[in-house]
Amino acid sequence: MLNELFSNIDWAEIGLATLDTLTMLGGSLLFTLLLGLPLGILLFLTSKRQLLEQPYVYGILSFIVNILRSVPFVILLIIMIPFTVLLTGTSLGVAGAIPPLVVGATPFFARLVETALREVDRGIIEATQAMGASTRQIVFKALLPEAMPGMMAAITVTAITLVSYAAMSGVIGGGGLGDLAIRFGYQRFQTDVMIVTVVLLLVLVQALQMVGDRLVIHFSRK
Repeated sequence: MLNELFSNIDWAEIGLATLDTLTMLGGSLLFTLLLGLPLGILLFLTSKRQLLEQPYVYGILSFIVNILRSVPFVILLIIMIPFTVLLTGTSLGVAGAIPPLVVGATPFFARLVETALREVDRGIIEATQAMGASTRQIVFKALLPEAMPGMMAAITVTAITLVSYAAMSGVIGGGGLGDLAIRFGYQRFQTDVMIVTVVLLLVLVQALQMVGDRLVIHFSRK
């Protein structure tokens, strides 16, 4: 019965596509955190009434972030093909998908970091300033620890967004479950392939959300 329902399923190929999706997610999330965290901190510090208030710097950074966030990801995938080929040697597969994933998610994550830092009680910043702490000490000893629950929530939201972006990258042959769903589920009308890939993506999103919720609760108790 199951063989008839899933007659078009190649489970080995499904397994490889799932592994590709996890690789894209892990690689792009790592680079997104490395680039987005300092960008988000800089946005916060240079904004109005903050430690390094610089209206012009904040305006330029904010403008760039807003532009990148406003470009639909499918269009970003296409626009970035020449840069991706220059960087990785290909625009296909996992390697070809990671650069646009990072460029698409970094400004999104940076805004979430800025928002999380804004939620920190200003009294904590003023207290550490009164104790003679430097800006670096305030950021790493006060701001980031206090904002950690919000930061965990931001990472969770970003990871889930990257899952949807990774699936979308299948439009240009980015590999993973999205590519499988488009090539077999959509173009060849294999509904069973479409169902399995969608279910696997839903399971992945649910797992990420559960882990993220636990981390938020853990850091909220500290």
